[in-house]
Amino acid sequence: MISSRAPLRVSLGGGGTDLPSYYREYGGFLVSGAIDKYVYMLTHTVFQRRYLMKYAQTEVVDDISEIRHPILREALLRYWRGVPLEIASVADVPAGTGLGSSGAFAVCVLKSLAHARSTSITPSALAEAASEIEIDVLNEPVGKQDTYVAAHGGICSYTFNRDGTVDVVPLELEPETLRGLRENLLLFYTGDARAASAVLADQDERSRRGDKEMLANLHRTKEMGYRSRDLLLAGDLDSFGELMHEHWENKRVRSPGMRSDRIDTLYTLARRSGAVGGKLVGAGGGGFLLVYTPRPADTRQAMAAAGSQELVFDFEFGGAYASLHG
Repeated sequence: MISSRAPLRVSLGGGGTDLPSYYREYGGFLVSGAIDKYVYMLTHTVFQRRYLMKYAQTEVVDDISEIRHPILREALLRYWRGVPLEIASVADVPAGTGLGSSGAFAVCVLKSLAHARSTSITPSALAEAASEIEIDVLNEPVGKQDTYVAAHGGICSYTFNRDGTVDVVPLELEPETLRGLRENLLLFYTGDARAASAVLADQDERSRRGDKEMLANLHRTKEMGYRSRDLLLAGDLDSFGELMHEHWENKRVRSPGMRSDRIDTLYTLARRSGAVGGKLVGAGGGGFLLVYTPRPADTRQAMAAAGSQELVFDFEFGGAYASLHG
């Protein structure tokens, strides 16, 4: 039996510029950090010689082509020629909460299959294979951020080149900077999980047809990604928090679906309790609110009083992992 896991992520600046409709014309850039919340997977052979898929649903089929889960189906069609498998998956957080679970799932299943084939695969090759399934095969309006963070881990900058290649650079943060992020960067659940596909499809379509407003917004977003990197490397976390607020305002203009009374209320409460800035993580218009606050105890108290559950996290400096048991 093979056990594997791939980390989820929080985008720290520049998110949204990793879609092909943007980076193929202008190049993209963002900073993102893997966190210690994961997609987990168990993979082993099946005695009954039928494919058994267990996730939020359970499927038992005779042939790979009959599998309904699109990522599992396409991954197995392309990367498995062995006996039927049972694959069971769970995750630390629900899907649709903005932490990159779909990309992490794709990376996790491909890491499992590579291990089952006794094949080594580099993090970037793993991320590219997962992105190909999501973007090129399934035509999902997603970017490459989630798969690359899940494969590489750590806090890194990602440059998305026009030719489709991706440059990954781990950020060498000072220990005090990393400690400040761990203590003062908090995640709170808004109580609403929404798929990112509708918001990203709108961004993708407008980018493809050269919508000037959308492109100008994404150009600003990319510039914020560079500034986020520079502020983190300089250890200027208060300015980084203020930039998060600027990033959030820009993101709300780009994606009206990000707005809701609940999210606005929670963000206002966080700011009143001492948060310098924050933003909704991901593109789905729900999920988790990421805030930077020099007064974490006050912010935790205010958010708890509003009924917003905190997801306590640390950064994960390892990428996707698989091991054989038994």
